[in-house]
Amino acid sequence: MSLQHDVLSAAAYLTFTLRTETFAVPVTQVREILDHAPLTRLPQMPAFVAGVLNLRGRVVPVVDLRLRFGMTCQAETRDSCIVVMEIDLDGALMEFGALVDGVQEVLALSASQIEPPPRLGLGLKCDLLAGIGKEGERFIILLRPERLIAEGEVTQLADLLAPVRAGAGLEA
Repeated sequence: MSLQHDVLSAAAYLTFTLRTETFAVPVTQVREILDHAPLTRLPQMPAFVAGVLNLRGRVVPVVDLRLRFGMTCQAETRDSCIVVMEIDLDGALMEFGALVDGVQEVLALSASQIEPPPRLGLGLKCDLLAGIGKEGERFIILLRPERLIAEGEVTQLADLLAPVRAGAGLEA
């Protein structure tokens, strides 16, 4: 997806924090925000997958974005929450949760407030970024939710979750 397409299709972003940085995802891909809930850790999951939760009968994997971005893990606080997103992966919709330190606001950004992601300096793979939003003196790191879980990792998650979903009588 090009930066221009991202900007045109998602002018509203849900902002959240990880440590002291502000990140955002297109509001169109956010399904709900949940209080932090106990997660079930499954064996053989990638380290950044905090576990799965039962969301009204659906098994939803939850990614700890701090670990995904190479930050050290820290204890959850009363502001910690799970942002449930839906992404399109090769025509199939997939729900996953993102564990974040706190949700801030829904923010509208115009194309003039968004710059392409820098090639160096953020410590994140550039393919995870849609751009850098600017609001006054504040920078907002715009993420591509569909890239937060790599294609191979999606296949691995699907394979690992298939027996859990089948045992629960859920569709894969």
